[in-house]
Amino acid sequence: MEPIDVENKDVHRRRLGVPGALASCHTAEVDGYVIEGHVPAEDIKRLLDQRPKVKGLVVAGMPAGSPGMDSNRRDPYDVLLLQTDGTTSIFSSYP
Repeated sequence: MEPIDVENKDVHRRRLGVPGALASCHTAEVDGYVIEGHVPAEDIKRLLDQRPKVKGLVVAGMPAGSPGMDSNRRDPYDVLLLQTDGTTSIFSSYP
């Protein structure tokens, strides 16, 4: 699968149901799920194994220490499970 760069990411986020407050710098569609932001690979694998009826996973913003955001600093962050109604719950937490 090849990445596709788009000019207006917000259009795609809206189409996928990602609330603006949860937007990050990367948006992907993986096997019917939206993956927004710097979501760890192990969380994506767990989502695909469990197959819940949700929109996908979100890491809002760009927390230091998340995948792809290598830094001497590590900010705590949550990976959120984005429900079909737009609400979220914590899928996993990283201290």
